[in-house]
Amino acid sequence: MTNPVPVPPQSAQSLPLRKPLIAKLLIANRGEIARRIIRSAHDMGIATVAVYADGDADAPFVAEAGEAYALGGQSSAQTYLDAAKLLAVARRSGADAVHPGYGFLSENAGFAQAVIDAGLLWVGPPPAVIAAMGDKLEAKRLAVAAGVATEAMVTDVQDAAAVAALGFPLLVKASAGGGGKGMRVVAQAQDLAEAVASPRREAQAAFGDPTVFLERYVTRARHIEVQVLGDQYGNLVHLFERECSIQRRHQKVVEEAPSGAIDEATRTKLGAAAVAVARAVGYSSAGTVEFLFDDEEGRFSFLEMNTRLQVEHPVTEAITGIDLVREQLRLAAGAELGYTQDDVVRRGHAVEVRLYAEDPAQDFLPCAGVVSVWEPAASPEVRFDSGIESAAVVGVEFDPMLAKVIAHAPTRTEAALKLALALERTRVVGLVTNRDFLVATLRHPAFLAGDTTTDFITRYRPHGQRPVSEEDHFLAATAAALWEQASRRGDAAVLSSISSGWRNSVMPAQRFELADHTLEYACQRDGTFTVTLGERVARAKVFLGRGDRIDLAVDGRRSHVALSTVEGGWVVDLPGGTVSLVRAERFPQPDRRGPVGGLVAAMPGKIIAVRAEVGDAVTAGQVLVIMEAMKMEHHLSSATDGAVSEVRVAVGDQVANGAVLLVVEPTEG
Repeated sequence: MTNPVPVPPQSAQSLPLRKPLIAKLLIANRGEIARRIIRSAHDMGIATVAVYADGDADAPFVAEAGEAYALGGQSSAQTYLDAAKLLAVARRSGADAVHPGYGFLSENAGFAQAVIDAGLLWVGPPPAVIAAMGDKLEAKRLAVAAGVATEAMVTDVQDAAAVAALGFPLLVKASAGGGGKGMRVVAQAQDLAEAVASPRREAQAAFGDPTVFLERYVTRARHIEVQVLGDQYGNLVHLFERECSIQRRHQKVVEEAPSGAIDEATRTKLGAAAVAVARAVGYSSAGTVEFLFDDEEGRFSFLEMNTRLQVEHPVTEAITGIDLVREQLRLAAGAELGYTQDDVVRRGHAVEVRLYAEDPAQDFLPCAGVVSVWEPAASPEVRFDSGIESAAVVGVEFDPMLAKVIAHAPTRTEAALKLALALERTRVVGLVTNRDFLVATLRHPAFLAGDTTTDFITRYRPHGQRPVSEEDHFLAATAAALWEQASRRGDAAVLSSISSGWRNSVMPAQRFELADHTLEYACQRDGTFTVTLGERVARAKVFLGRGDRIDLAVDGRRSHVALSTVEGGWVVDLPGGTVSLVRAERFPQPDRRGPVGGLVAAMPGKIIAVRAEVGDAVTAGQVLVIMEAMKMEHHLSSATDGAVSEVRVAVGDQVANGAVLLVVEPTEG
């Protein structure tokens, strides 16, 4: 479906530029954000240039750009961090501007300066601003100087007295971090050393800077951020606030604008504080000033400033009608902002969710694999910003986000329910996703009531997988059985007009065997089917079976159902959700389970720490191996008390999904 792209206030439509207009834009990024930038650039008549790693050669953003250049590296984050190659592509393609998107080099002051030194326009704030706000400690100092409150913090993690005065729980944060990387909550003093070590490693790997600091952790808080826009001539406005409180691993999964918890007086103060911080640092382009709002005390404090486009920017676009990518390009080309704070108005409410390849039932463990079917819902009309199509490969090298889905409506409740329905009707087959978790969250009474503090997931625990009713399971099994028989009839070389299972005598019903039960069906003279599953007997009629869809009625309940064959069974998309069916194995496979007590890799990754040797006594829950995969550290713990009998990996090893890393012999009894 088409994604609506908003336009700025009328007063900015025809303002002259003070520098040459951008003619060709190099997008130094990939995936969903590259597609998003391409869309706005093309709407402005700007030619686009994409870059890609070998593993992204078939990605949609490559085909959608006007031209694309291979960077010559495997599908890894390092490929997109090679500034020299990016600038070489800019020269070769004749690009006159570079948009960094978000992530990768978007907040790298050195890259921004290199772009400018190469005679290109940098779509973003000045390098000095990026450097200042990229250091969270320096950003806090600037905020204080601008008269904006910040949370209490400790910069020397070895200062026991200062740590004790700060108190527990506290939060370890990487100074150069972002996106939830390099953050840990610490509940007690004895856990501090380990909680500091891990964020340092993550920060060094992701940002090249291991500096961390400690901050007071507010349990019942809201994450509020304010979008700002500024030109090169000192004009600044804010575009109201977004709330991004529902998070796992300190990464946002649900965002909305405006916040339902902020009254008009607080909204005015937040906007003024954000503009004050931006003005203090001499900000231009689009940026986000982030705050922590204490729900119990009703106060806010400055957290950090992101000097780039945010993942959640579409909700701001939806309520203001301002295309933020278009504004970035205008401002980079030297245009004046062209409107004042009074010109910016908000309409309605917008909610965005991030659809991830991850398993909520396994503590949101990221998943890799192939998206065999990607089919966004046709209605209700919502916005899909995605970097995938059917057959896309989700690897372990990048963040596992599949898409952002955004709904806009007159009220918050309408927007949430509209978004939930669109997600429910979206087909995504081939790997585990958080779709059901998102639907459950959006329909949760606490969410609809606005109780969306940062501990929402731990307090309410929305179900990660949609509960399947007996009726839906019966409908799914019936649809799969009759779809298969219709497919067989369609493929038949002879007598294809005769119904499957037809006999000129009384014969047993046909059997559709699943792993846990068998469904039987028999064709009747009127073309309907009698379907039996256990004690349940129903009459089914197929109206249409074509491609991967079937239109059928079961005891008068008519449904349009989509089906996908997957390894070992079927995925059946019903009107109210998805049901997975497992085929009965005709030739059961031998037991391939690993050794008892084996610590197994849940995905491919790199071993960064092994904390046990053969013969060591260990206890249940003790961390034995740390591996890095999908831009995250994963701590693997012993499931039992026992002794280590085998260590099969070493630091630096690359391991495959399912590999046994270490074996613990359980203590008897």
